[in-house]
Amino acid sequence: MRRATYRIQLHAGFGFDDAAAILDYLAALGISHVYTSPYLQAAAGSTHGYDVVDHSRVNEELGGAAAHRRFVDAVKAAGLGHIVDVVPNHMAIAGRSNAWWWDVLEKGPASAYARYFDVDWEAPEERLRNVVLLPVLGDQYGRVLEAGEIRLWREGAAFTIRYHEHVFPVAPDSLDALFARAGVSRAEIAARHPRALAAVDVVIDDVNGTSDRLDELLELQHYRLAWWQAAQRDLGYRRFFDVNSLIGLCAEDETVFRDTHRLVLGWVREGVVDGLRIDHPDGLKDPEVYLRRLQGHCPKCYVVVEKILGAGERLPETWPVAGTTGYDFLNLVGGLFVDPAAEAPLTALYGSFTGETVEFKTAAREKKLLVLREVLGSDVGRLAELLLNVCERHRRHRDYTRHHLTEVLRELLACFPVYRTYARPVAKQISDDDRRYIEEAARRARGFRPDLDGTLIDFVVQILTLNVAGQLESEFVLRFQQLCAPAMAKGVEDTAFYTWNRFIALNEVGGDPSRFGVSPEDFHAAMIAAQARYPETMVTTDTHDAKRGEDVRARLSVLSQLPDAWTAAVREWSAMNERHRVGDTPDRNTEYFLYQTLAGAWPIGAERLLPYMEKAIREAKVHTSWTSPDEGYESAVRGFCDAVLKDESFVASLERFVGELATQGRTVSLAQTILKLTVPGIPDVYQGTELWAQPLVDPDNRRPVDYAKRRGLLATLDGAAAAEVLAHADAGLPKLWLIRRSLGARARHARAFGPEGQYMPLAAKGPDAECVVAFARGGEAITIVPRLSLRRTFEGTTVELPPGPWCDELSGQRRQGVVPVGELLGTFPVALLTRNQ
Repeated sequence: MRRATYRIQLHAGFGFDDAAAILDYLAALGISHVYTSPYLQAAAGSTHGYDVVDHSRVNEELGGAAAHRRFVDAVKAAGLGHIVDVVPNHMAIAGRSNAWWWDVLEKGPASAYARYFDVDWEAPEERLRNVVLLPVLGDQYGRVLEAGEIRLWREGAAFTIRYHEHVFPVAPDSLDALFARAGVSRAEIAARHPRALAAVDVVIDDVNGTSDRLDELLELQHYRLAWWQAAQRDLGYRRFFDVNSLIGLCAEDETVFRDTHRLVLGWVREGVVDGLRIDHPDGLKDPEVYLRRLQGHCPKCYVVVEKILGAGERLPETWPVAGTTGYDFLNLVGGLFVDPAAEAPLTALYGSFTGETVEFKTAAREKKLLVLREVLGSDVGRLAELLLNVCERHRRHRDYTRHHLTEVLRELLACFPVYRTYARPVAKQISDDDRRYIEEAARRARGFRPDLDGTLIDFVVQILTLNVAGQLESEFVLRFQQLCAPAMAKGVEDTAFYTWNRFIALNEVGGDPSRFGVSPEDFHAAMIAAQARYPETMVTTDTHDAKRGEDVRARLSVLSQLPDAWTAAVREWSAMNERHRVGDTPDRNTEYFLYQTLAGAWPIGAERLLPYMEKAIREAKVHTSWTSPDEGYESAVRGFCDAVLKDESFVASLERFVGELATQGRTVSLAQTILKLTVPGIPDVYQGTELWAQPLVDPDNRRPVDYAKRRGLLATLDGAAAAEVLAHADAGLPKLWLIRRSLGARARHARAFGPEGQYMPLAAKGPDAECVVAFARGGEAITIVPRLSLRRTFEGTTVELPPGPWCDELSGQRRQGVVPVGELLGTFPVALLTRNQ
């Protein structure tokens, strides 16, 4: 029975044996399944596991196969299940450690693994045809070569090309001229004959000392070393977003699927693994084909997908999955605690303080255009080339230039309202929702760019909606859909979310910052739909990829109930800190982002804040970026942040303001926690968040978790009452206690919380009725939480319970009939009632 999962991040500092050591704690907490980050062999030093280099073995840095066996045995001994993260979309290309990629670089298209990777071997430019562009050089190729930074090396009978820490193979046939000059045979080298090796070394020294000769050798390789900036325009392989070291896999190929999933599927068959979390399905050409193939190999396995859904967007119903990994719930439940009445005053403050007045949709489009030009330019170029070939087959469209096509593609991608569509050209299938998204993108593109050729836009729409068919057209549809996702992720999540800072509690993966608040009615409707369609979907309030932790967002949401006080505080702090600025640095938008961050994450020291702010301003790509860092600007921002943290008067003012914010934020945290634990779906707890936690984006949210502390606190909860728990609120005891009690109730009332358990909203009555969220599950459990409750007493507000006697799992009180909400929440901030047998 899947009751709840607990996500842990494995790495060299927390391997299989460390994970095994906390399983008894997780079981005591009420967790049913330990849910791990990927643990196939990753690149050396990986801190997350998404950079897999070898699918045939478990990660040696986590303890290898022996430690893995100990871990899975410990999972079974603890009575737990196991869910593992799977990465089907990409691999890391890290030197020799990825044997498949090494073979491709050595042999080119002739490699048995050439079809495993999403490489364009037929590039439009002759210089890039049948070679892989490797943009790893710190400067132009010729300058690096002439500086002696690229070298030919011999290791025994093996030859490699080296550039600093980068190592590349040498095509065997390209060495024939070198061996001839040395007067040796290939057989002598293979036998490691001392005279032959010495002769070859002399020639190697000569090659390394003569740029022309080394260049001649490099020109014979199946790869082309290039300046790192060449990736923006000329890269010939699909990446994971914009990460050059992560190359796309052709997971739709049955052989590739088999070779990348053999070990994982073996664990499923053996009962070692009970469920799979599928990473980034939007990167796949045809996610449905992949998921159906997966289902064919493990029909009874629990599978959830890391699918980012926009507001109102639905998971494709034809996918054979239990649901998503929960970002849709994360944003929905967070919106419950945002007061829509604050939208106008907070918008006014943002505009007057920063000068930023553009709407979010416009800002998102602008940032998507930015990354499509500067970050994903190679991907757009390959798509434009494909469209050019399509147009050549249609005489009414053959005269469009690459420029015309590129401009239209950029605009359509920038205007796309969701991550991607899932049209299936071969099956001639496209949903009504996907048609609507495509047409909406076209409508917006025409509005923003009336100068673009409307006939060309119409033609592209016809292709994308499968009204124009053909082999090239089908490939174009699939490629366009694949590019939609990185355009959204890089343009919105990793850029606009760091520049459009009106209210950063809403700037979350899958979120829409322009959607200011979620009504209880909308929340209930979503939960009823979830129970009907995906009763075992994963629901979460925090993940390893979240922009800020659940308790940071909970605290920030309280600002929506204090718009006037927040406005006054921001203006006071800005005046205080004016003396710490260096000219116009930081800009007011960054300064406002900083104040929200401090309010949400306080207390926080320079060791965490400064790296976070550096990441934030680089992601924003306004004054500095990852590819073109401006050290002067970054230094000034670091100096400002450091000075602010050391300013005693500012810190005193901040702490006075945060005091009330933090108290109410804890109530929000408890409310969203119990909602997660009792709504339809399988709740997930992210590592460490069973206590108050104020992490920011990774790597801050992957810091070590103190499990000894948590184990000790859990041991104190036996027989503890609400009053005792609240007396130790600063230690995080209320949240830990709530999780344990709620999961205990789920275990005792498994049917009510399972797929058969009905979700029934309960209406509150009275002056504060809109500030109450209540529902029953399966006739056996009731959840009641407050929302927007700052300075509300709930006097005169009631909830009528379903017939029968009920017992509050948190206060111990018995209830029935019409219950005053203020009385119900008087002992503990939230309530969970179960039917009294």
